[in-house]
Amino acid sequence: MKLSSTIGAAALLGGLALTQWPAPAGMGPQVMAGAGLAVIAIGLWASGAVAEWIVALILFATAMLLKIAPAAVVFSGFQSGALWLVLGGLVVGAAVGKTGLGVRISRAILPFFGRGYGGIIAGVVTIGVALSFLMPSSLGRIVLMMPILLALADSLGFAPGSNGRYGIVLACAIGTFILSFSILPAAVPPMVMTGLSEKLYGYVPLYAEYLLLHFPLLGAFKAALLVLIVLWLLPDKPKVATTTLAPLAPMSAEERRLSFIVGISLALWLTDFLHHISPAWISLGAAIACLAPGLGVLSAQEAQSKVNWTSAFYLAGMLSLGTLITDTGFGEWLGHAFLGVLAFEPGAHARTFATVAGTTALLAMATTQPGIPAVMTPLAGEIAKAAALPVETVLMMQVVGFSVLVLPYQGPPLVMAMQLGAVPVAVAARVTLALAAASLVIVAPLDYLWWLALGMFK
Repeated sequence: MKLSSTIGAAALLGGLALTQWPAPAGMGPQVMAGAGLAVIAIGLWASGAVAEWIVALILFATAMLLKIAPAAVVFSGFQSGALWLVLGGLVVGAAVGKTGLGVRISRAILPFFGRGYGGIIAGVVTIGVALSFLMPSSLGRIVLMMPILLALADSLGFAPGSNGRYGIVLACAIGTFILSFSILPAAVPPMVMTGLSEKLYGYVPLYAEYLLLHFPLLGAFKAALLVLIVLWLLPDKPKVATTTLAPLAPMSAEERRLSFIVGISLALWLTDFLHHISPAWISLGAAIACLAPGLGVLSAQEAQSKVNWTSAFYLAGMLSLGTLITDTGFGEWLGHAFLGVLAFEPGAHARTFATVAGTTALLAMATTQPGIPAVMTPLAGEIAKAAALPVETVLMMQVVGFSVLVLPYQGPPLVMAMQLGAVPVAVAARVTLALAAASLVIVAPLDYLWWLALGMFK
């Protein structure tokens, strides 16, 4: 039996056993059910023993058969705007690929990347970070960028399955997802943390102070590390010289129509602070426009064949798992269990910083990145009291932790990009593991020194 199958079987059997295990003293019976579901889903996703979307179906079936939570909680992923943002993006991406608009746009931006592979990867990361200042949704940014970058990969001769293609996809996904945690309104985890901190402690970080504290190292410096890691683990070089690319034909009527649809969608995304329409519904509206007779560019048959609809089940499963972990109380219990064995002392600032950041990074493997602020933020008050630190300082420590992504399943936007770019889990995991190690060994200590210089521990 393959190792992946062994790990998957152990996760399934162990998770089912945990769902029937007696709850810890003082906790509700559903806590261990949440633990069992987390073991099943995370173990199967991490092992790759079965297809990701099938794991989601196993998760749904297990939760319903064992009556772990109401249907509204079990299938909450399908109610999430993130799912519909992704579905819309999949349709728009298929339209961009079919019409050739992605190739046209990629040719326009290619001169800014330089002629070498290193310049291309650095350019992709830079664009991903830059868009984080303009668009508030990681999924939205990936939906916008991925079809264009896949067309860019095709233009440069990076065929499906090549290091170059994997490198472009992961540079885009990680660059605009993980690095955006250093920009306050650019991703879900910092916004969840901000909302809870306002409710619990009456504290809302200012945009500028948050940016000054986190972006220099968790954003800019980590971006440079990401480029180096992609070049190291996924080396390649363009197979087609940019100077030999054949000129493109004039824009077709389909390209013009799609340009109009994408342009309107982008304008609505960038101005959501005015109209307050969710990026998800803008994305879904764009998909409907792409499929509309007369205006659209995709037929129903083309949509069925070109869109990977199973990605929706995978993403829904991941989103539902986070809700289930919270609803059963497993996330809160796990957080208290970890912190219950950790000592916090006044004056031991370096140890407190490392403990909170490391615990957050570790717990995120169980709760996933979007869910970890809901676990750590309520604990910040008691940690601050034990460590004799301002609660604002302790709250910001968790950002260092949830900026560390160990395995791909922890980040729904990364998972979506992998689905769009056909990147195997094993390939993505090599990059995320390397970046996680660099984040803990290099970035975190430098970040602590930066915090000292800013006077965060006074």
